[in-house]
Amino acid sequence: MCTQLFDPKVDYVFKNIFGSEKHPRILISFLNACIKPKEPIVEVKLKNTEITKEYIEDSFSRLDILAKTSTGELINIEMQRADERNMVKRSLYYWSKAYISEYTGKGAYANLPRTICINVLDFILLEEEKFHNKYLIQNASNNNLLTDTLELHFIEIPKMKDIDESDLLSIWVGFLEDPNNEKVISLERKVEELQEAKEELARISRDPKEAENYRMRENARNDRLNALLSAEEKGERKAKLEIAKSLKGILSDEIISEKTGLSLEEIKNL
Repeated sequence: MCTQLFDPKVDYVFKNIFGSEKHPRILISFLNACIKPKEPIVEVKLKNTEITKEYIEDSFSRLDILAKTSTGELINIEMQRADERNMVKRSLYYWSKAYISEYTGKGAYANLPRTICINVLDFILLEEEKFHNKYLIQNASNNNLLTDTLELHFIEIPKMKDIDESDLLSIWVGFLEDPNNEKVISLERKVEELQEAKEELARISRDPKEAENYRMRENARNDRLNALLSAEEKGERKAKLEIAKSLKGILSDEIISEKTGLSLEEIKNL
């Protein structure tokens, strides 16, 4: 019987595959595919590998990946499936936290590391055509680079329409979108790290303990989405009431009800 594979876009699964000390080649391959450094990354050291039950059950916890390369770069990777309307500022915030985490005091600013944030998104965020976009600090007039210390990447999975076999990042995104995609399966024979990731995904998917963790993480995510939806609905209702108030005395209650969706009783009680 074939095992039903977990969704690798679930942050718990994503971290177990790409943030595992047992499988550093997977992370290195993904980083080289995304960052495309002049000198390929050959070694990484993971700095936050622990995943406790409290983290899994807490809907506000981040199961991100923080790694340091052999050349001293800090790289933070986050898998985010829901658009919470804060992704850009959220990325900058976590970039800043990673950046200052290496600060030792005594004005040693020159030793602060190049810090890169990679945001893998299962939703469309940017008004850009490409599925992968990189942002730097540049001169607004001539695009001269001020520093490479800050680098933000946004990978928007839904924007990738087909896997480009010549682009390793496209292959990895194809794996995240559907590990059983026929093209992904055919590429496993060519990309060893991809095959390793698929095997690790299958192992996790067969493990009853991992299945329980997967279920708890999905429940935590659903709880958070419901809370966000409830907050949005309350905000919309408040806005409708404010609009209705401003229209009282200008339009009839019947027209206000038609335009706002509020009941006549609600409008009369304003």
